[in-house]
Order: sequence, then C-alpha cells, then structure tokens
Amino acid sequence: MTPTAVPAGAAQASPSQTLSRGIRALEILAAAETPLTIAELADAMGVHRSVAYRILRTLEDHSLLVRDDAGRVQPGPGLAVLARGVARNLQTAALPELTQLANALTMSAFVAVWDRDDCVTLVTVDPRHTGAAIVQHPGSRHPISAGAPGIAIQSAYSEAEWHAAAPGIPYRPEAGTARQLGYAASHDEVIAGVSSVAVPVMIPAGRPAALAVVYIRAAQNPDEIAAALVAGAARIEAQLG
Repeated sequence: MTPTAVPAGAAQASPSQTLSRGIRALEILAAAETPLTIAELADAMGVHRSVAYRILRTLEDHSLLVRDDAGRVQPGPGLAVLARGVARNLQTAALPELTQLANALTMSAFVAVWDRDDCVTLVTVDPRHTGAAIVQHPGSRHPISAGAPGIAIQSAYSEAEWHAAAPGIPYRPEAGTARQLGYAASHDEVIAGVSSVAVPVMIPAGRPAALAVVYIRAAQNPDEIAAALVAGAARIEAQLG
C-alpha cells in the first residue's frame, strides 16, 4: 500500500501564538476572583498592553468576554454556550444528582473529569440557603494525583491498568485503598483546610470521572457521605447507559 502523502510542514506545524494567547487570556479571567483591567491582564499574560487589547477585542466580538462600565474585563456569556457542549451527556445526567447531593448534605457537589495530567471540575452545584461559596469553580484544575476526585478516578483502574493508561503519572497508594472501599477521601490537599470525598463514575467508551463533595467541616461520617455519592454515581451511570 502506498503511503498517503503528507503536505510539507504539516507534521510539524507550529502552534498559533495568537490563538494560544487568546486561550491563556480566557484561562486567566476564569481563574480571577474579580474582573481585571487590561493592564492587569496584559501583565498576567506577559505581553504588551497593545497586544492584550487586540486579543481582547477579538474575544469580545465573540462574547467570550465582556467589559463593565469601568472597563474591567471578565468572562462573557459566549463561554457558557461553548461549555454546554463539553461532556454534554455527563453534565445532563449529573446535574439533578449534584443538586440533590448538595442540598441533602449541605455541601458543594461537583463532577470532575480527567484531562491529561490534571483533574478538571466540569460542573458544580452549591447547597441552597447556606451562603456557602463555591470552592470548586467549573474549569478549575489540579494534578490528577492530588485530592479525592483524582484518587477516585485512579481507583477505577488497577495499578497495572493505570500505568498503561497514564504512563509517567504516579498511582497513589490511596487509590488502591479507595478501590477496596469504593470511595476516596482527602483533606488539605488541593485547597487548604478543605476536605473532600469522591467516588468514580464510569463513562461508556470514555475515561472515568469523579462525583465528589467538598466541605470545611462535617458532622457526617465519611462512610455516610460516600454512600450517598455511590448511589448518585450509580444513577448517573444508569442515565449514561
């Protein structure tokens, strides 16, 4: 069989610097606690203010960011439209369970997914009428080998399976324990002073995710929290087929 010809330079195409900078700008804005000035954003990006301004104008044209009356920049509604397409089936199946868990346990509940070396929060629900702040913003990420959600995802694999699926990423001993218990627990690993309990969610033809809660303190036994999460994960898996 004759190999298909590859256009010159296609195999080693250089990445787009402008696109990379635009994505970096969105990442910085998503992580910021408050809207940023253009100067602050340019400093965070490590570029001249004029470069940042040109990138922001393009992102603004697509509603991916907006500026308030003072000219400060923040994520725009266009991002929500894009986000709806990310793991759409998982989000749809998880949202009712997250709402039920958050209100029943009075804890922030969320689903995390595995992205390369990281664990990324996909969707979060806070309990009603508690004044609790979201401590796991959608899009926030941390190493897959840190915290209960990452350990729970690892626990869906045996150690040998994990090394085959993720060479170079350590398999935590706690993942083996979580594999036996059916849940993972952590404290003070990702956010100082915050505890988490998580269970794996098996995704048909995809990588496992994690269903988790985070809290400062809890009267419930972790086993009781885990039981609620396991039941919720089973219902999500049933919805996903």
